[in-house]
Amino acid sequence: MTQYHPLTEQEAIEYAKTIPGLFKDGAALSSREIGDGNLNLVFHISDPSSGASIILKQALPYAKVVGESWPLSLDRARIESEALQIEGGLCPDLVPRVYKYDPDLALTVMEDLSDHIIMRKGLIERRVYPEFAAHIGRFLAQTLFFTSDLGMNQQDKKVRLQQFINPDLCKITEDLIFDHPYTDADTNSFDEAIRDEVETIWSDTELHLEVARLRHGFLTNAQALLHGDLHTGSIFVTEKSTKVIDPEFAYYGPMGFDIGAVIANLLLNYAGQEGWSPDAESRSEYRNYLLETAKDVWSTFELQFRALWNESNVDRISRTEGFQSIYVEQLLRDTIGYAGCKIVRRVIGLAHVADIDKIEDASAKERAQRLALSIGKALIKHHRQAASFDEVIDIATNETR
Repeated sequence: MTQYHPLTEQEAIEYAKTIPGLFKDGAALSSREIGDGNLNLVFHISDPSSGASIILKQALPYAKVVGESWPLSLDRARIESEALQIEGGLCPDLVPRVYKYDPDLALTVMEDLSDHIIMRKGLIERRVYPEFAAHIGRFLAQTLFFTSDLGMNQQDKKVRLQQFINPDLCKITEDLIFDHPYTDADTNSFDEAIRDEVETIWSDTELHLEVARLRHGFLTNAQALLHGDLHTGSIFVTEKSTKVIDPEFAYYGPMGFDIGAVIANLLLNYAGQEGWSPDAESRSEYRNYLLETAKDVWSTFELQFRALWNESNVDRISRTEGFQSIYVEQLLRDTIGYAGCKIVRRVIGLAHVADIDKIEDASAKERAQRLALSIGKALIKHHRQAASFDEVIDIATNETR
């Protein structure tokens, strides 16, 4: 048994050599630590002579952004590995292949995706991904349906729910998304230029009531196995391929939380176009692309989710006429509400997004921040009345005027 310790780059190379079938004997391997997140070490191991490469991802026992004062369970590495394997069984073309999981070192060995780009970076560069909505809509429909009471034996689901109890990372979500942005918390981080708007949010009890409802759903509605952190930094893309990574926040929760995360990040980039578009015409054009993509994500998800319900539903009573529409309508409302929460926290809370934070022009950055908060608040306040995804488009468009 190997005692846990954070690996050095040389140790990562030596570990990679022990995995059969990945590299030739005697290969001169190289390593780069490429992790840009807060919770893990990520090593890119390659053989320059053959072009073969893999990723070694090792969980750290604390959050790098805070340090050892914020301890985290290493069990999240198991959760990530098992979630990837479940997702891979349902959508093998949409997640990286897992080669090995080492519980002693909290280490997962997986497929290298260096031929892809992190989607957040691509959107900042104003790239277009014509297949993304179809891919991520299918990923959401397949993974959420087949891990729910609709698509799997309900007793088996209860066992799996226990397998994915994830208290440390759920605590991060509960605090940083559903609590701290709405009060003067030490973890908050925002520019003084928008303090007036932030303080308005802190005192907006109508907004807080809706957030409380959404938080309650996150805490209690064990609907399906979520990725749990499905932002554009957790998605690798090319024009023809989409790969979902990093499901270490996986747990059983409300489906709309995952769908809303995707929508929120498209809208955060929409707001960020204040700083990334060179002129008004190109800004309008790219924003239209983002809104169309968001709508297509929902439309693809809904179409495929309803088809799976009709073809593969294992729960007899839920096939009662009318229940499917009630269920999907609630998913839409949850999606919109959670999208709003995700947007607000990325402007006020602990961890921001490069779509807005990397804007160099202070005036453009402030406009982007205020627009994002306006859209986020409107989504949260409106979500329980929503009947169509078009209302998301209307909110974004109206708040931009």
